[in-house]
Amino acid sequence: MKNSAKIFIAYSLLSLSLNAGAQSIINSKHNLSASGPGTIKASSETEVCVFCHTPHNASKNIRPLWNKKVSAATYTPYSSSSLNAIVGQPDGSSILCLSCHDGTVALGSVISSSAGISFGGLTTLPSRKTNLGTNLSDDHPISFLYNATLATMNGQIKQPTSITPPVSLDKDSKMQCTSCHDAHDNSYDKFLVTSNQGSALCYSCHDKNYWSTSSHSTSNKTWNGGGTNPWFHSSYTTVADNACENCHAPHTAGGSARIMNYPHEEDNCINCHNGNVATKNIQAQLTKTYKHNVYGYTGIHDEKEAALVNTKHVECEDCHNPHAVNNTTASAPDVKGFNQGVKGIDQNGNMINPIQYEYQLCFRCHSDNPAVLPYTQRYRGVGNMRLNFATTNVSYHPVEAAGQNSTVTSLLGTLSVTSKIYCSDCHGSDGAGAPAGPHGSSNLAILKYAYDTARFPMLGSGWNSGALVSHWPLCFQCHNVSTVTTIHTSIHNGHFMKYTGCNTCHDPHGYDGSLGTGGGNVSSAFERLVNFDTSVIRPNATNGKMIDIPNRKCYFICHQNPSGSGGVYHAHKATGSGF
Repeated sequence: MKNSAKIFIAYSLLSLSLNAGAQSIINSKHNLSASGPGTIKASSETEVCVFCHTPHNASKNIRPLWNKKVSAATYTPYSSSSLNAIVGQPDGSSILCLSCHDGTVALGSVISSSAGISFGGLTTLPSRKTNLGTNLSDDHPISFLYNATLATMNGQIKQPTSITPPVSLDKDSKMQCTSCHDAHDNSYDKFLVTSNQGSALCYSCHDKNYWSTSSHSTSNKTWNGGGTNPWFHSSYTTVADNACENCHAPHTAGGSARIMNYPHEEDNCINCHNGNVATKNIQAQLTKTYKHNVYGYTGIHDEKEAALVNTKHVECEDCHNPHAVNNTTASAPDVKGFNQGVKGIDQNGNMINPIQYEYQLCFRCHSDNPAVLPYTQRYRGVGNMRLNFATTNVSYHPVEAAGQNSTVTSLLGTLSVTSKIYCSDCHGSDGAGAPAGPHGSSNLAILKYAYDTARFPMLGSGWNSGALVSHWPLCFQCHNVSTVTTIHTSIHNGHFMKYTGCNTCHDPHGYDGSLGTGGGNVSSAFERLVNFDTSVIRPNATNGKMIDIPNRKCYFICHQNPSGSGGVYHAHKATGSGF
């Protein structure tokens, strides 16, 4: 077949595509002719195809019959720590798209006319989302080789043979603009090759772990109209329909790494979790005095970071995997759906991904590299919760396993010595109807209920059930206050009991079982979470003892100077049994 005939057939087929269907290029914004429907159009040019194609003297080596001058710009490609593909400068069909969409080449700069095509006072695309510029770091990566090796290396994208039309790679097996966009057909808006409802287009290539059962994939929650529209770049109205685009923007994203809608990590979550889409208002919790301060850090968290946090920070995604999170319930210590699919640290200090138990998540920041120092300086322990909760300890709250004590008479009826609890049973947002989890609280250490750590909290009240509940309501969510009062007043008495309380003698986490230098110490003395607050009970200045087991005594200080020097030590003697 002669070249002229080939050109005629190709141009004829292109002309047919222009008029096929109501959503052809003629009725789209890519019709830049004077009769085009968009606001960006030529002053007088009536041809539709000429802005990109010409039947004669087209650009050499560029198909199909390319008429547009190509940008000579150098681009900044997308990159991230989790990117396995090798992304270089745009090529193939992508560089053709960029001849308009990078804003460096005049819209009317065509090969077929030395004078070009006039767009009135407009030269290039205006500065808006369709003008991508030359910085493509905030756009989905393009012009990279997508082969079986990459798919295997990534693990969460499909093999090339599983990508089905209309999504496609180019002839060189590369991902290009044309993999997702058809410049001649705007049937699905934004010139997409197919509908992206429920992120169907994204899922043509991506195969994220857990996604099919995630709440972000299945929830039919809608925006109530308050605050900022969480789906400002989408026409869909439910969480499930927006799917990936709840958090991601494929072009001109606010946050470059992983093309997030917003540069500050938490804003991508708070946009829905402020009571305007999700039922619970997490944003309100983050304004409280004690909180996991996600607003205090930006750009530190990284998807590829180690499970043990070495650089102090906290972000929503440290505890929640947005591709996995769901409403599945569980029993302690098994991980709930809210925290499914995240990494953590096990009892031996090793990384585990994904976690099996909730406490493994907490150990990321509260074990070998404590992010927060203890509020109370204890006789033993340095704030490593992994060690405090170890099941080899003399005593511990039953976070990892049932406790060591065979009898705990103060437990409320719903609990027993075989019960296990979550860290989040104590640490969580306070107030009726508050969302689950330790987001924010008015109470110390993000506790659900108050827990008094003052040196002498019982001043003015003395030891009685009412005073106990008012100072330590947290403890009495599980323990019977009347039983606790009876046990302690039968064992301890005197001046001492009028001033002190739970925190003085008991560590709410656990005691690692090591014996200190405080004389007269035996492991049995530290059963039942006994681990003294050293601002109240400390080694005796005379004999160096903190406790005196044979004489059933501990040594406490009431009249110490603020500097920690001087003062009068008192020997308090237990009078009952079981000390």
